[in-house]
Amino acid sequence: FTASRKAFHSSRGKNALCAPAKRAKGQFLFDKVCDHLNLLEKDYFGITYRDVENQKVLFFFLSGSSTVGNEVKSGPWNFAFNVKFYPPDPSQLTEDITRYYLCLQLRDDVVSGRLPCSFATHTVLGSYTAQSELGDYDSEELASDYLSELRFAPNQTKELEEKVMELHKTYKGMSPADAEMHFLENAKKLSMYGVDLHHAKVANCWLFMLWISDSEGVEIMLGVCASGLLIYRDRLRINRFAWPKILKISYKRNNFYIKIRPGEFEQFESTIGFKLPNHRAAKRLWKVCVEHHTFFRLVSPEAPPKKFLTLGSKFRYSGRTQAQTRRASSQIIRPAPFFERTSSKRYNMSRSLDGGEVLVFQLILSTEILGSVSVQEEVAMPRESGRKMFTPEC
Repeated sequence: FTASRKAFHSSRGKNALCAPAKRAKGQFLFDKVCDHLNLLEKDYFGITYRDVENQKVLFFFLSGSSTVGNEVKSGPWNFAFNVKFYPPDPSQLTEDITRYYLCLQLRDDVVSGRLPCSFATHTVLGSYTAQSELGDYDSEELASDYLSELRFAPNQTKELEEKVMELHKTYKGMSPADAEMHFLENAKKLSMYGVDLHHAKVANCWLFMLWISDSEGVEIMLGVCASGLLIYRDRLRINRFAWPKILKISYKRNNFYIKIRPGEFEQFESTIGFKLPNHRAAKRLWKVCVEHHTFFRLVSPEAPPKKFLTLGSKFRYSGRTQAQTRRASSQIIRPAPFFERTSSKRYNMSRSLDGGEVLVFQLILSTEILGSVSVQEEVAMPRESGRKMFTPEC
């Protein structure tokens, strides 16, 4: 494949070449990318690809256990390097280079509007971005409109740039690494930090459980994050289900279900159902939940079932959990790696498929890849703290 470093750095490209086998798995590609980036704390990241369904562009994370050809049917193939699991506390990351790539992802999230911010927050985050990329403010070296080329917000104004400049002037002597740490400390407090959103509708029989007084089929957004499952309507969070409160999740056809632990004054468990656009969207949401629950809540991932005939999907998150990657990170003994910081967002940069500059890879291989992917409609989630948390919905 050919890797072109366009988005996370400047438009000046650096290429990495290798020749993967026709049936190379996603993990092979991911490992090659991380080696190219000199990234050791790689479990927070993943490779995404886009797929067009019903004239809508959807983005999926490439599975490490499946062959690339089984997931992406046609070529040339375009991939992006993105954050998959947003760490709740970025200060616990060991290396500056890891925090730098997390910063670049968050800057893209902010500019694209995926991570909404107030004017004041845009000002603070923009000032730390300027310090990280440009260094100390120097009136002799920087023009009066030096911030006009950088992007801090979806609808950037002159007023915002002036406020950013005022703060940037006060950061004299702050290192790029410290500026990025301050950026992350502010970004992690945002309500939509690390939330993966999915379009859905709620059936009429469950409206009362979500405090919605409306007709059947009301449109909502389901957000998956480190702490659990969030429910949004009209961009406002109307409910939250923490992972410990969820007993079971499942999907069938285009329906997605969560079984909730009874509350303090409740006697029975309750189930809430949501309608997704199609079966594939329901399965995608379930897999995102499985991965987030396993990564953030479990000490180690659960092994897939060994029996030949089993009900439900055999899918399990097979990577390291956050607990495991933290232990591995604490054993890193190499000197701090050198890496070049360049502008991640400029108005004159080339655009990626989703409108933002991201680390793009083109993989051009023969499409003569045999095999098929079986579709399962019933799936189960792993154990937590030694007890069965999630079982198939039959």
